[in-house]
Amino acid sequence: MRSDLTSRRAALALAAGLAVAAAMPALAQDGPKKIRIGVIGAGNIGGTIGTLWVKDGHEVMFASRHPEQLAAMVSELGPNAKAGTPEEAIKFGDAVFIAVPYKAYPDLAKEIGPALNGKVVLDAGNATQKRDGALYDEVQASGIGATSAKYFPGAKLVRAFNAANYKVFAKEGADGGKGRAGGRMAIPIAGDDPEALKVAEGLVRDAGFDPVVVGPLKEADKFAMGSQGFGHDVTASEMRQKLGLAQ
Repeated sequence: MRSDLTSRRAALALAAGLAVAAAMPALAQDGPKKIRIGVIGAGNIGGTIGTLWVKDGHEVMFASRHPEQLAAMVSELGPNAKAGTPEEAIKFGDAVFIAVPYKAYPDLAKEIGPALNGKVVLDAGNATQKRDGALYDEVQASGIGATSAKYFPGAKLVRAFNAANYKVFAKEGADGGKGRAGGRMAIPIAGDDPEALKVAEGLVRDAGFDPVVVGPLKEADKFAMGSQGFGHDVTASEMRQKLGLAQ
């Protein structure tokens, strides 16, 4: 009897473990699977990229400390768009997109950092000297990827959608780049978690762009603001050439 009970418990534990292990690859598959995305920050970048995901068929919750202010936007986007608080967006999303001013990262980390543990997080923030002060100095000393990872240490972090102006994303996203010679606009990305990178690659494609994996988080400096990889509206092949990556 004890042996049967032990075997049942072992089988249940194994099944639970397999379910958890399967969750991330399911997000990372290359097929047409649509996921839920929480967008922290519904401004220029968050609003633009989040809208592209909604139009592609993903469910997106745009987050604000005052979600009622987003009512007009989500109403216009239709039933796949929702508004909520940052905490609600994190619970809602299979993946999370952070698109807030970099100076907000320390406070944001205190508010929602623990809730991001284990989550795939796309990070679009850029540090500027005038606005971010000491935080900008930290980025210059440690690198943008390492600094973001410091504030969200439990997240499966991928740097993405930080290397161009939102107006370029709005112009080239979705169907905008399909007719251009050589292919769609390239979006450089970097991260340490292979499965999170796969998820990010899929979301970049779904927004209407071609992902270029630059390497681990430490390589995110290659397309940070002010770097040789920043500010280019080019194809994937051209981006790889600019960054010295294999074709």
